[in-house]
Amino acid sequence: QVQLVESGGGLVQYGGSLRLSCAASGRTFGYVMGWFRQAPGKEREFVSSITSSGRSIEYADSVKGRFIISRDNAKSTVYLQMNSLKPEDTAVYYCAASGGGRTAFSTPGAYDYWGQGTQVTVSS
Repeated sequence: QVQLVESGGGLVQYGGSLRLSCAASGRTFGYVMGWFRQAPGKEREFVSSITSSGRSIEYADSVKGRFIISRDNAKSTVYLQMNSLKPEDTAVYYCAASGGGRTAFSTPGAYDYWGQGTQVTVSS
């Protein structure tokens, strides 16, 4: 069983930065880790993913060039550095872990475990 706990959310002004962390307990070696977000009244959407080695990284077009995903396997932690934040980035951000057997990681269905989410609010 894997448990994920996000932290680092908060209120930030337009153009500001935040770094989200996702601490995993349980065996996540080899897991693909992802970040998703969900704004009120909208579906959960893909933000970024990273393979266990860190060699393969994907970003949604909406965050490409502004967000950076990384992981520290020794600490079982995944990070999402968010820069140049915009009001449209406001959402609950969720960390997710995929246990394998998939080839695409940009949909919620590809993930087996989810954190409880952390709120990010960007004021204009």
